[in-house]
Amino acid sequence: MRRTRRMRTGAGALAAIGALLALTLQATPASADSGSPATSQKVSESARADAAGHWTAERMRAATPVEELLGLGARVTDRATEEVRRGAELKVPPRAPESGTKALPEPGGPWSGGGDVVQTSGRVFFKMGDRDASCSGNSVTSDNGSTVMTAGHCVKYQGAWHTDWVFVPGYHDGEAPHGKWTAAETLTTPQWEASEDMNFDIGAAVVDPLDGKKLADVVGAQGLSFNAAYNTTMYSFGFPAADPYDGEKLVYCSGTSFQDVLLTKDHGLSCNMTGGSSGGPWFTEFDEATGTGLQSSVNSFGYVFLPDTMFGPYFGAEAQELYERAQAG
Repeated sequence: MRRTRRMRTGAGALAAIGALLALTLQATPASADSGSPATSQKVSESARADAAGHWTAERMRAATPVEELLGLGARVTDRATEEVRRGAELKVPPRAPESGTKALPEPGGPWSGGGDVVQTSGRVFFKMGDRDASCSGNSVTSDNGSTVMTAGHCVKYQGAWHTDWVFVPGYHDGEAPHGKWTAAETLTTPQWEASEDMNFDIGAAVVDPLDGKKLADVVGAQGLSFNAAYNTTMYSFGFPAADPYDGEKLVYCSGTSFQDVLLTKDHGLSCNMTGGSSGGPWFTEFDEATGTGLQSSVNSFGYVFLPDTMFGPYFGAEAQELYERAQAG
């Protein structure tokens, strides 16, 4: 029998997201060689219309953090996961970056700094089976002006794509100040599609225009960074909804990241965010004065035996390929 460890996603006091690290899932392995393209699900127009109407303020407030729906105490194997491919470093700049003064570290607290991140980040709502669930996400610079980055388990889990998927940028206290943006297509990496490999727990969505405008034109868009260095200053944002948080406000953590040496190649950061924060952005070169930076990861998981520590996948070649496909959607 294989030895097992327990993990949790969304970090903090969360018990296992079930998700991760090569769960003994019944995922149907598809071909996931390193050259495989990102996988996706296109959403019909009627389903998008249904999604837009489903997410009332009451339902958004009551949505369950996805980590809780994925099960507590999930068991994970210690099998080796596929290596992340690294290519040449690529930076996609945000809009109008400026310099500012950084205050480090912050293990978790409400973001009161303002700036673009207040608008580009938001909550993600979707149906997982027949349950209302929530994650976090972020608007990023893209050719289509309509791309959201999030975690892989926030778009698909155990072979099933989530439905009624919407992004609510700038969410706070049940309000959607910039509208509810329905997904026309959700995407993930081939490695997450095939075996839910935690090294590749990355997802994306292409959202429909709203009132004739594209997402980036309304809320702006953060930059991105691929194939960057480990062990650097990073900021993590999300909408944790499990105790002691309630999902109603944007929360952040900041500090010097480190590389996971246990079961993944992920970034690690001291952070007490809980369930519902999954999919929220991690930034390098983040400017507190303007709230802009380069997205370099997403909130993904935490080890039960290592409290108040969040991990996020390395944005290597696979993440870049996912982003390229999404921004072309």
